[in-house]
Amino acid sequence: MTKKLLFLFDTDPVASVFDTVVGYDGGADNVIGYGGVTTENVGALVDGCIYTRGPKEKQNTAIFVGGGSMVSGEAVFKAVKKRFFSNFRVSVMLDSNGSNTTAAAGVALLAKAANLKGKKAVVLAGTGPVGMRAAAMLNIEGAEVTITARDQARADAAAKAIQERFGFTPKAVEAKDNAARAAAVKGAQVVFSAGAIGVTLLDEADWQNDPTIELLADANAQPPLGIGGLEATDKAKERHGKIVIGALGLGGLKLKLHRECVSKLFESADKVFDCENIYALAKELA
Repeated sequence: MTKKLLFLFDTDPVASVFDTVVGYDGGADNVIGYGGVTTENVGALVDGCIYTRGPKEKQNTAIFVGGGSMVSGEAVFKAVKKRFFSNFRVSVMLDSNGSNTTAAAGVALLAKAANLKGKKAVVLAGTGPVGMRAAAMLNIEGAEVTITARDQARADAAAKAIQERFGFTPKAVEAKDNAARAAAVKGAQVVFSAGAIGVTLLDEADWQNDPTIELLADANAQPPLGIGGLEATDKAKERHGKIVIGALGLGGLKLKLHRECVSKLFESADKVFDCENIYALAKELA
């Protein structure tokens, strides 16, 4: 039997252990990781994937683009797809920094808890991979999206990148400290925290009595959490009259989604998994 081979093209120096484990759990027979992958060196790796098996066997080879940088990941992802032609292609997935699957799990659970159409949503630290993808998925649900960053230039740059990739421009707000972020969520119904590990972006006092906030999600599992007053294990739990989702609460769906995407890569040789269809799958699984 032809073995299912998953090749990890990681833009970081060393291929991700996390992505390797989930690759096996997703059904790959062998996971082969390459670190330091760039647009300059990925071509030969892709050629090895597309020229070695016949048309009926190509579905048993797949590519996963990962690494810590979404910008680098998107560039490599584009270069991989550009190398394909005719039936010389294999299925490919982009999930740099776990951004697509993490954001998809969080937003899907928010959308399951309430209709997001027309709601004002603020993505705290919305310039990182998870934040930018969460902004895009909230827009898919019809929310009015604002992203925050420590400085205006960075917020504007992220908003421009989102517009170029997804065709809409979120409102970009500078929020240097907790007081500014507390001001940024005033009047919002949805808050999604996508900040770095160990940084509290919103204190409990700044949301617990807010009359407009209805839903909160936090992607940071390591204390201190991104949103004060949540527990990492919260999954659509009610706190202070709001529905809250912690990082471990969304983590189960994130892992299930990641595994399911890997499994589907081997269904045919022409699957392409990125933000939109990963999010659609997340909604099905939620």
